[in-house]
Amino acid sequence: MEQNSFNYTVEQFADLQLLRYRVNGFEELSLPRKQLIYYLSQAALEGRDILFDQNGKYNLQIRRLLEAIYLHYEGERSTSEFQALEVYLKRVWFANGIHHHYACDKFIPEFSAVYLRSLIDSLDSSVLPLEEGESIDGLCHKLFPVIFDPSVMPKRVNQADGEDLILTSAANYYEGVTQQEAEEFYAGQKLAGDEEPVMYGMNSRLVKKDGVVQEEVWKIGGMYSAALEKIVYWLEKAMDVAENDTQKEVIRLLIEFYHTGDLKTFDRYSIQWLKDTSSLVDFVNGFIESYGDPLGMKASWESIVNFKDLEATRRTETISENAQWFEDHSPVDARFKKEQVKGVSAKVITAAMLAGDLYPASAIGINLPNSNWIRSVHGSKSVTIGNLTEAYNKAAHGNGFREEFVYGPEELRLLETYADITDDLHTDLHECLGHGSGKLLPGVDPDALKAHGSTIEEARADLFGLYYLPDAKMVELGLVPDADAYKAEYYSYMMNGLMTQLVRIEPGCTVEEAHMRNRQLIARWALEQGREERVVEMVVRDGKTYVKINDYCKLRMLFGKLLAEIQRIKSEGDYEAARMLVENYAVKVDAVLHAEVLERYRKLHLAPYKGFVNPVYTPVLDAEGNITDVKVTYGEGYAEQMLRYSREYSNL
Repeated sequence: MEQNSFNYTVEQFADLQLLRYRVNGFEELSLPRKQLIYYLSQAALEGRDILFDQNGKYNLQIRRLLEAIYLHYEGERSTSEFQALEVYLKRVWFANGIHHHYACDKFIPEFSAVYLRSLIDSLDSSVLPLEEGESIDGLCHKLFPVIFDPSVMPKRVNQADGEDLILTSAANYYEGVTQQEAEEFYAGQKLAGDEEPVMYGMNSRLVKKDGVVQEEVWKIGGMYSAALEKIVYWLEKAMDVAENDTQKEVIRLLIEFYHTGDLKTFDRYSIQWLKDTSSLVDFVNGFIESYGDPLGMKASWESIVNFKDLEATRRTETISENAQWFEDHSPVDARFKKEQVKGVSAKVITAAMLAGDLYPASAIGINLPNSNWIRSVHGSKSVTIGNLTEAYNKAAHGNGFREEFVYGPEELRLLETYADITDDLHTDLHECLGHGSGKLLPGVDPDALKAHGSTIEEARADLFGLYYLPDAKMVELGLVPDADAYKAEYYSYMMNGLMTQLVRIEPGCTVEEAHMRNRQLIARWALEQGREERVVEMVVRDGKTYVKINDYCKLRMLFGKLLAEIQRIKSEGDYEAARMLVENYAVKVDAVLHAEVLERYRKLHLAPYKGFVNPVYTPVLDAEGNITDVKVTYGEGYAEQMLRYSREYSNL
């Protein structure tokens, strides 16, 4: 399929659009590297059910019930109610559960409970996902309130200040424990003076049984064993075709971690993974990000398989080679800077497979590991996912969004000229340097900011990138074409944080997701702090609101000032200051502006959220069953892919 004829768009429904991404360069890889990608991709897909279960205890049974109807119902499918059921199922697939993948609110079906019961009654009970000894009446009695009642499990992750965040969150990381009990349990595990603390609670469910709070560990022989055994089966095959001994040891340690659940082993794996900078093919597979836990401790399962984009990586290598310069010249207090930046490696990658919490919706940049002490001593590995950014850009070309929301022709010119460059560069700076910058003061608990930790950390990384984009060093290093380029990112960032990201929020709701909170926090803080000098303004013209930046240089100074404060908050573990910043700037929504933005966006007929359908890898076998090649194809549809995954990778 030629580049210019590649079809990036798949379908659109609700507030979602599905895209395809092209795996440029796969055909030119050596056979062992193709095999490695194939085996790692299989290992990625085997973990799918883990995330569904982590996102909510009823998700798997609900998904299987809807799929049974979709596959076996023989009645009329053209009715509005059946089509509503089809959309609901597609949303459940996309969100890996019944709560919105980004906003975390439960989405309510646009068909009735009576209609759903009629569909269930029309099926043979043998195709229904009944648990042992469960009747159809019992199934409906259990699941219908979860599906239809807005008051039952309304939020997957609740971050509302002053509430018990565990009892009010539907995520399946805790059972029978309160927030206070969970915090006390993990506080009791931490050792004073431990300079290499594991990420406590990262790979377990915390439950109370017979009055005793205890962990159900995710490991082979423990919770999620059936899926982890399949993952390990494919990892063992991948180990046989690993590129070198370092990569082989990475895979071996990950397998050991899946067998033992030991968090010290996970740290050893993370350090070894950091050392592997020479392999072309790389991967993440495991319990990684903690956004899905209201306390920011327990990690959702995810995987990405990728290989290095050698040409584009020159950009990130330039950044990482100069990491110490950026750290030294940061506007933060010297007490919070790293004297010696360790092991910052960065690359642009081509995604080959997305899974778990990176599928269908994916990040476009990743910086790992998340352990503070490993980052401090051993450094971090940062990636920008080039072919996903390419797919977003190609699919969005000419959709009318900028013309509707951008203030004027000069801002449009900046965006058209520079936005693709500066957007990628901001992601690089965020991932390569932002997350790896700064340090905690001795004795500060990495979890001191509690529920606000994720928002503060994302704001810190964003601000680091924003502060440096206009720097003369960017031009000197050849990362931007001229001294005006940064203005494109400043404009799009402020427009997004103050206005356009509101298209992702339902009327009457607050901002919940950590990245959205971070962007609004930065934009609103800068708007308020610069109000007297009119650094940034919200202006109304012809009844429409726009963002107007009057002084880009002063805006940079404001970003530097906020970066210094947010680094202080993180370094000192100042929970109250973090809470005040988040609650004052990051959460509340201007209802009038929100309604206007939604109305303007609605007329464009766009979907605010995007996700991806994966390519399909098919091994070519000889007469003895040996793999002689691996073919990649892109024609699989969304429902077709989701149903195949449910058939082939349903392990729990």
